[in-house]
Amino acid sequence: MERRSFLRGAVIGTSAAAFGGTLMRGAAYAAPAQPGPGPYGALGAADANGIQLPGGFTSRVIARSGQTVSGTSYTWHSAPDGGACFADGTGWIYVSNSEINPSGGASAVRFNSAGQTTGAYRILSNTRQNCAGGKTPWNTWLSCEEVSLGYVYETDPYGVNAAVRRSAMGRFKHEAAAADPVRQVIYLTEDESSGCFYRFIPTTWGNLSSGTLQVMVAGTGTSGSFTWQNVPDPDGSPTATRSQVSGAKKFNGGEGCHYANDTVWFTTKGDNRLWQLNLASGTYELAYDDSLVVGGGAPLTGVDNVTGSSSGDLFIAEDGGNMEICIITPDDVVAPFLRINGQSSSEITGPAFSPDGTRLYFSSQRGTSGSSSGGITYEVTGPFRA
Repeated sequence: MERRSFLRGAVIGTSAAAFGGTLMRGAAYAAPAQPGPGPYGALGAADANGIQLPGGFTSRVIARSGQTVSGTSYTWHSAPDGGACFADGTGWIYVSNSEINPSGGASAVRFNSAGQTTGAYRILSNTRQNCAGGKTPWNTWLSCEEVSLGYVYETDPYGVNAAVRRSAMGRFKHEAAAADPVRQVIYLTEDESSGCFYRFIPTTWGNLSSGTLQVMVAGTGTSGSFTWQNVPDPDGSPTATRSQVSGAKKFNGGEGCHYANDTVWFTTKGDNRLWQLNLASGTYELAYDDSLVVGGGAPLTGVDNVTGSSSGDLFIAEDGGNMEICIITPDDVVAPFLRINGQSSSEITGPAFSPDGTRLYFSSQRGTSGSSSGGITYEVTGPFRA
C-alpha cells in the first residue's frame, strides 16, 4: 500500500483532525490539545497491567526480567529491547534483544497455536548493548549492538544454529535493520547525533557474510532526492563510517526502521521525526515531525522502534513521552493506540505482530522500577485491522 506523507498536500479536513494529529506543510491547522481517538477508538481505563487500550483489546504479561517465563525454566533477560515474530509450524516465536553492556544478547519465547508459551531460550550471548535489529526474509534475526564500533549479529530464532557476527555490515553505533527483498539490500540506522542512514548489499542475497556497505547521500533539507555511495572502510577505524563520505546525509539519532512496498521509514529521536524514503523515485521526505503540529499537542513524542501491520498502519513506540505506542495510518491519522501507566522512567520497545496479525508484542524496558532488571514483556490481543 502506498503511504501519503503527512507533509504533502494543502488542506486537511476536520474529519481527519477529529481522529488525532495530522500534519501538512504551510497549512493553518491546529492540533487538538487532547488528541482524539484513532481508528480503533478512544483509549479505555487502565487494565490490571496498567495499560490503556481501545475497546475489544486485552493485555497480558509474557515475561519479566529476572523471572522464569511461564511454562518454562528460562529466566528472562534484563532491559528487553527490539524484537520480531517468526512463524513456527502452527505457532510462532517472539525474539527480544537485551540492551545491557556487557552481556547483552537476545532471547526467544515460543508459543503454540493457542498462544501458550511452550519454551524460552537464548539465541545470542556475550555481546554488548543489543538495542534494535531486524527480521530477514530467510527467517533470521539481526541483532544490533548500540555501541561505538558495534557489530550486527545474525541469529537463529529457532535456537538451532549458532549466532554469526556479520562484520561486512559495518562497525558503528548500530540501531535497527530492515530488509528490502525487492532491491535485495538491508537498511541500517545509526544512533549518533550526526549519524547516517546506510544500506548493505550482500554479494549473494540470503548470505550476509560479504557485500558492500553504502551510505545515503543527500542535501541538508528535509526533502529531496538521494543517492548511495560506497563506504570505503566499513570497519570504521580510524575514521568513523559516518565521516568517510563527503555529502553523506546526517540524521539526529537514528532509531527504528521498517520497510514495506517500495518505502522505508525510520525514526530519529534527537528531533522526534519519522522519515520516509520513496525508493522507486529516489526521493526522501518527512513523514512526521511533532514540531510542525501547529498549536502543540502532538500525539507522538519520543519516537523509537517502529513496525507495520498488514493494513499498512505503522506502530511507533515511544522512548519516554507518555509511554504510548502510536498508530500512523495510510490516510494520515496519528493517534495513541495504547498507553502504559505508572512507568514514566521506562521506554516502550520491540513492537512486533504475530504472523496472523492478531497479537502485538512489546516490552517496557525498565518497567515500574525504572531499572533494567525490571523489564516487562507484554502481549496485546484484539481486532487489529487486516
